[in-house]
Amino acid sequence: MAITQRRKIPATIVTGFLGAGKTSLIRHLLANSQGRRIALIINEFGDLGVDRELVRACGIEGCRDEDVVELANGCICCTVADDFLPTMQKILDRAEPVDHIVIETSGLALPKPLVKAFTWPAVRNAVTVDGVVAVIDAEATAAGLFASDPAAVEAARAADQSLDHESPLEELFEEQIGCADMVVLNKCDRVDAAGKARARAQVEAELRPGVKIVEAAHGQLDPLVLLGLGAAAEDDLESRHSHHDDGSEHDHDDFQSFVVALPAIARPAEIEARIAAVAKAHAVLRVKGFLAVEGKPLRLAVQAVGIRIESYFDRPWGPNEARAGALVVIGLDGLDEATIRAELTGEATSVAA
Repeated sequence: MAITQRRKIPATIVTGFLGAGKTSLIRHLLANSQGRRIALIINEFGDLGVDRELVRACGIEGCRDEDVVELANGCICCTVADDFLPTMQKILDRAEPVDHIVIETSGLALPKPLVKAFTWPAVRNAVTVDGVVAVIDAEATAAGLFASDPAAVEAARAADQSLDHESPLEELFEEQIGCADMVVLNKCDRVDAAGKARARAQVEAELRPGVKIVEAAHGQLDPLVLLGLGAAAEDDLESRHSHHDDGSEHDHDDFQSFVVALPAIARPAEIEARIAAVAKAHAVLRVKGFLAVEGKPLRLAVQAVGIRIESYFDRPWGPNEARAGALVVIGLDGLDEATIRAELTGEATSVAA
């Protein structure tokens, strides 16, 4: 059945690497939606569904469970026909129409294939891509996460143009910025003026002409800045360069993820110390999930990017929920899963003792 609507519903695609602050930005957007009815599609890399849980636990009036849809079946840019399009159909078939659709992509997703899906006849008559918003972690970018040694890489390219020295992190960084209609340089509160300048310089090198950079902390931006860009990005695909325009496939063999189950804990600081140690010792990019703390009625949400860790109690445990923790670990391919599991659960310490 074709999707038919009188008015095109605007959709905003929020992209950005793991831990950049996409979920924080969306939570702030929902909390300040000014009466707009927003449907949210969340795509995650990993099986825990952390981002959807964080949004559902936000306590925002009007943020209903049925308006938050999770696609946890892989990367949305690789599964548009199987997952994304049927989900759009269900949203647009609702008796009560939405005012805006927000799509949070996986931190490992390429945005251009998703924008291209809006050119499909079943979709383009009903929905338009109001804008692609790329959320960039200013601190990580300033620290050179996406090009660990830019000078050495450039020298190698100059010496042999046939060499491809791009890391998977560099490619994602370039793809997400290169498709953007607006870039949010987030976590600016974590860098000094020099660090911010380095981050801006890296972002500006990948920007399309006319695309603006806005600065933010904790993803807090006025919805009027993010919504209503009017980009109609699906009609402007040619200007959005991709490494995969030649038809080459985008795969995630460079990354892996797994979930670590944890019993209730007595001291959150101990788990945070273990997460930091794992990040230092292994090629771990992100750890996120929930913990049960003994004697506490609230669930503890944990978000870690490298050794930078944030935790807070987000909501009470439900009456039918098992009071146990789970963390999803995401990193470069080749992670020593058994060792990381043992280090996070404390089994490695016990064996060493």
